[in-house]
Amino acid sequence: MSAALDSSPTNQSAATMDAVRDVVRRQWGFTSFRPLQKEAIESVLAGRDSVVVLPTGGGKSLCFQAPACCMDGVAVVVSPLIALMKDQIDALHENGIPAAFFNSTLSWNEKKDVVDQMRAGKLKLLYLAPESLLTDEMFSVLQSVQVSLIAIDEAHCISSWGHDFRPEYRGLKVLKKRFPGVALHAYTATATERVRQDIATQLSLEEPEMLVGSFDRPNLFYRLEQRCGGFGQIVEVVDRHPNESGIIYCITRKDVEKTAAALKTLGYRTAPYHAGLDARTRKKNQEAFLTEQVDIIVATVAFGMGIDKSNVRYVVHTGMPKSLEAYQQESGRAGRDGLEAECCLIYSAGDVMRWKQLIKQSDTGYEQAMAALDGIDRFCNTLRCRHQLLLEHFGQSLDQSDCQACDVCLGQLDEVDEPLVVAQKILSCIARLEQQFGGDYTAQVLTGSQDKRILVKGHDSLSTYGLLSEHSHRTVRNWIEQLVGQNCAEKYGEYNQLQITELGRQVLRGKHTPQLLQPAPESKKSSRKSDPASWEGVDRGLFESLRDLRKQIATEKGVPAYIVFGDATLRDMARRRPSTQESFLETHGVGQKKWADYGNQFLASITDYCQQQGLAMDVAPTETPQPQRTPKLNASAIVAFPLFKAGKSIAEVAQQLSRAESTVCGYLQQFIQQEEITDPSPWVDTATATRVREAIDAVGNERLKPIFDHLAEEVPYEQIRIVANCLQQALGTSC
Repeated sequence: MSAALDSSPTNQSAATMDAVRDVVRRQWGFTSFRPLQKEAIESVLAGRDSVVVLPTGGGKSLCFQAPACCMDGVAVVVSPLIALMKDQIDALHENGIPAAFFNSTLSWNEKKDVVDQMRAGKLKLLYLAPESLLTDEMFSVLQSVQVSLIAIDEAHCISSWGHDFRPEYRGLKVLKKRFPGVALHAYTATATERVRQDIATQLSLEEPEMLVGSFDRPNLFYRLEQRCGGFGQIVEVVDRHPNESGIIYCITRKDVEKTAAALKTLGYRTAPYHAGLDARTRKKNQEAFLTEQVDIIVATVAFGMGIDKSNVRYVVHTGMPKSLEAYQQESGRAGRDGLEAECCLIYSAGDVMRWKQLIKQSDTGYEQAMAALDGIDRFCNTLRCRHQLLLEHFGQSLDQSDCQACDVCLGQLDEVDEPLVVAQKILSCIARLEQQFGGDYTAQVLTGSQDKRILVKGHDSLSTYGLLSEHSHRTVRNWIEQLVGQNCAEKYGEYNQLQITELGRQVLRGKHTPQLLQPAPESKKSSRKSDPASWEGVDRGLFESLRDLRKQIATEKGVPAYIVFGDATLRDMARRRPSTQESFLETHGVGQKKWADYGNQFLASITDYCQQQGLAMDVAPTETPQPQRTPKLNASAIVAFPLFKAGKSIAEVAQQLSRAESTVCGYLQQFIQQEEITDPSPWVDTATATRVREAIDAVGNERLKPIFDHLAEEVPYEQIRIVANCLQQALGTSC
């Protein structure tokens, strides 16, 4: 249950960033830090309390694991799940870090051995669940040794405003009193400002440093689909990722069993996971997924924080999650290695009712749960950039106008002709129904349904009956939800009846045009490149050969495959094709311990493959490609180009095309890049453009927010973006 560092730990007096960098390079094989890791580590080294919020896959664990190796004493890590602890310890041992966990799975003798190692100074990290930590016996043990730091993993669990509140976490507030002088560090991937402040309050942190990274995951592609056929939509996603790891989330246990059985019948390697299965079966199925004995796990949210698998290539939600926080974390289990991954959410209006019933059965946090449900409902039915919507929920914004990593930005949804007319028909029908009916019934009336209820109530005689009969019920139903998402209508009452808002009344008067989208024809859809940048230079055959070797080693050792090497490391090997120990150690994610354990096996495999294929080895290293967002043209944007060429303003183009100004701003960015425009003056006055250029000279052009801040928040983001794009064209590069 423990391992030994390949050199003696650095004394705390010498626990500097240089010492940490050296440990990270030797033990983890990383040569640089991810965003905010350095700042989080500096807080640990300085003994300052901190709250660190980094997205899933952002490297939170390294923020406390690496400095713990350089400090005297043992770091106490609070973790909510036994399975998560085991995976963390296995990964630490693979990197040569002496660590252990202490929980109910250990025998009395094993627990005694952990305590003995700790008292002998042989451990650098000890993982505990709150229940194991908050006992007089454990407090007594820990107070007899030197504790270097206390890290609270999944810290959102302590807040009742968080999406996964756990009452047992509230007991952690005693830690500051029990361990005076020891800094506490709270880590989470999902926390709004309110949750962050609540974490600090509940843990009694002393002037904590708040470090909040970007919640954006540019390597994740988000797609939302109205449920139609259900299972067939799931299979479409799975078939896009043959032999790759994926998670399929269902709302109920019954749905899990049905979906897993159907996939297995079709020949997919899959297993179910939910709280209704006995512990032995859950453990067996989880380990089969982690060791790649099965490709797909079908689960309820019970399959959650215990999953640290880095190479999940897709996550499918077969129903609406209960909150945006839950969706951000669950979908974030895809692509933890930074490589491309797909997140598909398949939903229907009925999901809201299902969650409401489940929430009513719960005895805690009803109002908070309902507010969270409203948030995810709006997300599903607001047709704007998915990345932008998620970021806005967490108080952030996307610098780019077009993420190129969601169905909206990639043109997989098309704008409706005459959206104002369509919206007026829908809102008129709501009015004719006296605002007493829900979206499904309203869509039936508009499409001319012969449903018995409509005929009995005489609604087939309404002037709005059949006004949209040329469209499917599903399409009209979707438009209704879009109008709700844009605040033109709102739901009320137990049965989600519809009523018209003030903005909706402006639509009826022709003073506001909403945006309505529908699935684009297959011929118009754009998509991410089938061979993304993260595959650049990678020999696919060699990568698959190395995957097979990794799986063989993982099975023999009984550890998850990604703990041996992650996909990003295997791709780098298949890109560089090293032939010596020196070049192998230059591969991303290869440290001294992993070279000692696996280096010769992998070098032999690489050498054999390259000889058989006649490939050169020791290819010059290149910078690992990162996900790029290069705006692609779509038909709607092209329509606006002649208007921009004529010098029309954004407002004029928006009015002429009946589009929202925010949409037209996106068209303008595409126009600037397509036509290589260097002069922003048709859309930004000269004085403002000059201020923006001076701000760019002062703070750079990598992100827009520093420019916005430098300008004292006086220049809107859209104007900054226009000037920055024109400047990039003048310099001969794309923004």
